[in-house]
Amino acid sequence: MDRPAPLSEPFWTLTDGHAGNVRQAEALADALAPGSHASHVLRPRAPWRWWAPRRLPGDASAFGAAFRTALASPPRVAIGCGRQAALATRLLRERGARTVQILDPRLDPSLWDWVVAPAHDGLSGPNVLTVQGSLNPIDDAWLAQARADFTAFADLPGPRTAVLLGGSSAHARFDRNAFEVLAGRLEAMLARDGGSLLITASRRTDAQVRAALRHRFVETPGLTWLDGRDGPNPYPGLLAWADRLVCSPDSVNMISEACATRAPVFVFDPSRVRGRPRRFIDALLARGRIRAMDGKLAPFDVEPLQETARVATLLRERLDS
Repeated sequence: MDRPAPLSEPFWTLTDGHAGNVRQAEALADALAPGSHASHVLRPRAPWRWWAPRRLPGDASAFGAAFRTALASPPRVAIGCGRQAALATRLLRERGARTVQILDPRLDPSLWDWVVAPAHDGLSGPNVLTVQGSLNPIDDAWLAQARADFTAFADLPGPRTAVLLGGSSAHARFDRNAFEVLAGRLEAMLARDGGSLLITASRRTDAQVRAALRHRFVETPGLTWLDGRDGPNPYPGLLAWADRLVCSPDSVNMISEACATRAPVFVFDPSRVRGRPRRFIDALLARGRIRAMDGKLAPFDVEPLQETARVATLLRERLDS
């Protein structure tokens, strides 16, 4: 989907600084107004850090003196992501800003102008925009830039299989035992197809899995990236150059970003996922965007899941009305 024309009016993003929330808010902001927004990381005080986004007396001071002063000059549009940001966007709406809250705020959506929520959360309302998975910056232009930034990956033998590993969560377990099963399937695939592996771990990846990754595929063409000691993070290059992607099943954000590419995506053992993330995975399986990882990893036609551009277009229509 093409990117919408940028908005010229100033607006803000507001988050608690957590990487997943920042990435979603920044992705939507850049889709609407590339490079022309102000980013605010909130530092909530007690008791608001526990009660947000609920209102309490004196909540103009919930995020300190600088934010209280900034409330006097609100932007045209405020985009928040996460529970703390939901209080900040409520305060800004009261002062005239148009507000977009990403993720279910667990309060009546009518308290914001628009709420962008994952479909698997089950939130509905006249001002709720539902998305499959999470927002991210990945589109064809982003992938083209990543290919230009990581041209060395072009020399790796194909098929290039990118492997994105998360860790155990409240809804799924991905530990050393699970990794050994996944690694065995990758080794069988390499024996049959050849090619290369591009492996990356996340901050949540189990320490035992990291230790195993240090030596498991050292003889295999490609790379294994665990942290900054392995050099600059090659994650954009992995997504851009992969002929196919394999994801552990635990992260909605990670699977969403894999699905924003034009490569087939295989999810390891989706049956181990429970709760709302399982509904997300089941929806992608039903629409044919992902398949459960098997020993073949056979190619299949895909339609990229690029929800950020779609939401930006919908918001533009509403902001211009």
